[in-house]
Amino acid sequence: MRLSFALALSVVLLPVRGSAQQPAPAVARPSAAPPRSMRASRRATPVVIDGRLDDAAWAGAAPSGGFVQAFPKPGVAAPDATEIRVLYDDDALYVGIRMFDAHPDSIASGLARRDATAATGIYSDWVHLVIDSYHDRRTAFRFSTTPRGVQKDVYTYNDGSEDLNWDAVWEVGTRVDSLGWVAEYRIPLSQLRFGGDSAAGGRVWGFQVQRDIARRNERDTWAPWTQQDGAFVSRFGDLTGLQGIRVPERLEITPYVSTTLTRAPGNPANPFYERSRNRPSLGGDLKYGLPLGLTLSATLNPDFGQVEVDPAVVNLSAFETSFPEKRPFFLEGSDVFSFGQVVRQNDYGSHTYLYSRRIGRQPQLGLPAGTLYADVPNQTTIAGAAKVTGKTGPWTLGLLDAVTTEQRARVLTSGGAQYDRPVEPRTNYFAGRVKRDFRGGATTVGAMLERTSRSMGDTVFAPLLRSDATFGGIDFEHDMAKRTWIASGFLAGSNVAGSPQAIALTQRTSNHYFQRPDAAELGLSYDTTRTSLSGYIGEVALAKQGPNFGSIAVKASSPGLEINDLGFQSRTGYRAISTLVGHQNYTAGAHLRSWSAYVYQNDAFNYGGRGIFHGYAASGSANFLNLWGVNGGFTYSPAYLDDQILRGGPEGRQPASWQGSAGVFSDSRRPVVLGLNGTWADDVLGGFLRQGSVSVDARPSSTVHLSFGPRWSRLHDTEQLVRTAVDPLAANTFGRRYVLAGLTQTTLSLDTRMDVTISPTLSFVMYAQPFVSSGRYDDFKELLTPGTYDFARYGRDRGTITYDAAGARYVIDPDAAGAAPSFAVGQPNFNVRSLRGNAVMRWDYRPGSSLYFVWQQQRSGFEPIGEFDGRRDVGAIFRTVPTNVFLVKATYWVGK
Repeated sequence: MRLSFALALSVVLLPVRGSAQQPAPAVARPSAAPPRSMRASRRATPVVIDGRLDDAAWAGAAPSGGFVQAFPKPGVAAPDATEIRVLYDDDALYVGIRMFDAHPDSIASGLARRDATAATGIYSDWVHLVIDSYHDRRTAFRFSTTPRGVQKDVYTYNDGSEDLNWDAVWEVGTRVDSLGWVAEYRIPLSQLRFGGDSAAGGRVWGFQVQRDIARRNERDTWAPWTQQDGAFVSRFGDLTGLQGIRVPERLEITPYVSTTLTRAPGNPANPFYERSRNRPSLGGDLKYGLPLGLTLSATLNPDFGQVEVDPAVVNLSAFETSFPEKRPFFLEGSDVFSFGQVVRQNDYGSHTYLYSRRIGRQPQLGLPAGTLYADVPNQTTIAGAAKVTGKTGPWTLGLLDAVTTEQRARVLTSGGAQYDRPVEPRTNYFAGRVKRDFRGGATTVGAMLERTSRSMGDTVFAPLLRSDATFGGIDFEHDMAKRTWIASGFLAGSNVAGSPQAIALTQRTSNHYFQRPDAAELGLSYDTTRTSLSGYIGEVALAKQGPNFGSIAVKASSPGLEINDLGFQSRTGYRAISTLVGHQNYTAGAHLRSWSAYVYQNDAFNYGGRGIFHGYAASGSANFLNLWGVNGGFTYSPAYLDDQILRGGPEGRQPASWQGSAGVFSDSRRPVVLGLNGTWADDVLGGFLRQGSVSVDARPSSTVHLSFGPRWSRLHDTEQLVRTAVDPLAANTFGRRYVLAGLTQTTLSLDTRMDVTISPTLSFVMYAQPFVSSGRYDDFKELLTPGTYDFARYGRDRGTITYDAAGARYVIDPDAAGAAPSFAVGQPNFNVRSLRGNAVMRWDYRPGSSLYFVWQQQRSGFEPIGEFDGRRDVGAIFRTVPTNVFLVKATYWVGK
């Protein structure tokens, strides 16, 4: 049974709300109706940002109102009025928003740290000011705030996708009074992006203001927009009257100083062991405004100690685990480098074409035999990185270059020799991205180029690592009928080069398995003399958005595709077709606020034409008027061939399976919000999956948010590979015995988070994840015929199996007659225990400048027990000696 029962589904039912360069000429609006418009006035007298709107300057700004609901009743006039006024000068844009409320005592005024998300559990009214300063109808900058002055800034791209990691330096003053509440903004022009000279009639920017009323779960919008539009920025109104605004000079420098103290357990006999290790660091970031609306960003000796730790996992697959990027330098502006983002609601296969976590990765080379002790760096040092991003006219440009230094490990051998050994070469990473808008942004065409170059001066690298890797391609998106229909696609290729040994190793990795014994039947060729390997990948799709939505996508990847030097991929060598059809309704009715239902399908085939995945499913969700919600789905997957289950061996077979899931969540307006989710799956061989999770979000006060997420799962997989053994008598399986076993795995984890916000500039966040997982193997057997369920169980169908307790292994005689050689399987049972957590105190002591106090703790343990005992295993976590890391970091922003 394939453990995940996955259909690689990526359903997007809600068009993402936006929360952002030489101005393009005013573009044709996708909608037939003209956009709303309001005029900005030049500031004549001073404005104090205090949330009062009582300065004389505001009297010279004409107000604009007429808000309508985006939900729950799209297009209906907003129950409470909202008025906007806009001023500007040579340095900044000023926006005053008066939000009337018939019941000001009911305004939700939660407090959270800057850039609060749904995960922080803030319950509050919001107002969102969104500016399309490029006026390209695709990109925008969002500045959001609450009645308590919590700030959030977001960059919107591709007419609705969001980059939550974009940060700007701006001011806002808020105030609640007897009429409602007020937000008064000052947005420095240096924080927006635009270029070129002001047109004779002044600049025109896209403009939108949206207001959230928490107690009614209502959003009111100045320029009409609904959740079913399938677009966001292209629905904006216009802001006119911006006369004489010049492109501002932009220079921001943010130096940092930090010190890190690490206290870790270890063996006193280890000459490299230090119970306490202190590491001071100094570096900084720079942003500089280039001509034509471009921005240069650079970082020198970056320190990312304040980022949240990755969760623990037990990965029993042949592929590595992908973790999200969390480092601010690589996150901000990452949308520019997004390639191959085909618009569809369902897809097969998972690829990330720029996976920036490769930069600064853990060293790749292992330690030689005979190593007694070693001091190995945890990650590769980034000497520096720089990028140029922005938009000039219809062109979007992104350039990224980063250099990591050679990493060396100190080694002590069992013979007493001590020396330094290189474990990662000096490497240069480059990525370039360009896109061109046509039809006012309704059509885009782009190209991407990546290159990874390693300095292979030390001979230890050449047999193991590729010296060069290149990836490049083109992509497009074509919107039709006001973005109701979208055609998109891409075609790309890769080439990696290195020594014959390194390329042979690449061919044998789990991405390729060119060495498999039935390779010729699949069109594969394992060549140990190659010094390069090339491949391609492409996809085209047609998607429809709106109340009736769906997509069809066709995708192909050749066996030689290799992007793991600066990207992320799992399997290659397939052709797939994926479809989805559904209906959604976001207009409140007699019983429901919204609902959706859809069916979808995935079929994939390898390059030999054999089906390697088939899945068919239906799913749906509903949100009731009381804001409770439910969701559920069912998946059926008929039997299919699995050309990777034997990890370089011949084809196996996955049994037919079915899966159901259901969930319910409570009203998000309440102080305690509950969510329950369950999944169950079975296959025809007796494999199963049972999985349940509970989420509890609690807000005991307006400044404290607690969340708990216990998860439990129990899985039984009847086909887990544990060993291959060479045996010329195993003729049906190409001279090898492929030994499989049943695996019963139980996992329990608890994601715990606490957010305490003392003020909008002072916050404390704690995250912890206790994690335990056990796995027990039994029912050892060998595959007799490739592509079938034809197994022979040792000790029952053939041969003998005995357990050697002293050697912690199983000894298998496959025929019990002595003709076939015996072999051993090491005891594979496991109990993994882990606790990962961190706590961060952050003080934004001045705009753009922060002080961090960070504590990280990791505990881990392993025993080959195999049986799950929650009380024993969880208790054992806290009996493990931890590794503690303490960090103090200060940044200071200097800008103009």
